[in-house]
Amino acid sequence: MNKLVALTFDDGPGEYTHRLLDALKAAGAVATFFMIGQNVSAYPEAVRRMVAEGHQLGNHSWDHPDIRTLSETQLAEQLERTSAMIAGTAGVWPEVFRPPYGLHDPHQDALIGYPLVLWDVDTRDWEHHDADQAFRTATDQTRAGSVILMHDIHESSIDLVPRLVAALKSAGYTPVTVNELFTGQLQNSVAYHAAGTDGSGRLFGIEP
Repeated sequence: MNKLVALTFDDGPGEYTHRLLDALKAAGAVATFFMIGQNVSAYPEAVRRMVAEGHQLGNHSWDHPDIRTLSETQLAEQLERTSAMIAGTAGVWPEVFRPPYGLHDPHQDALIGYPLVLWDVDTRDWEHHDADQAFRTATDQTRAGSVILMHDIHESSIDLVPRLVAALKSAGYTPVTVNELFTGQLQNSVAYHAAGTDGSGRLFGIEP
């Protein structure tokens, strides 16, 4: 069985994103970038490079609010402004959304015209800035269908990527984009944590 996983990076692009793209290219791996709209204009070349090198672009809001606190109008503005910025920069309209902090509720979900892609493996790289700890978390918790959360705004996370990809490939995993991981599953206004899950995020029918 070909075991697929998705590497995902939040909160960029940032000053380290080009280094991350170099590392992914050298490792022969693709990822999905959930980007902050206001950061896209600061690093347009990185965003265009993502598309050119086969990565997927995702919407992560304009300035990272807790969407549960937003009005319908404010939520729509966060989504539309970010997607328009990404599309205007890279010529690609995002097809997936990740709510900041992973926080969402059924009311807001119903207003979002994208699938909500969360994660089942949280490296917590933003908290400890320790590549070794993030590596252990990712390799201990990843299974077929996993979505791994990292952040390309932290240098330690960039340092993690070469050996993480090597370890995953050695264990028989293939890193793919979110769309490739969830082929045929994604629906707008529905939240997903990993491929092959039920509505609660429990994995089923997937080999470890």
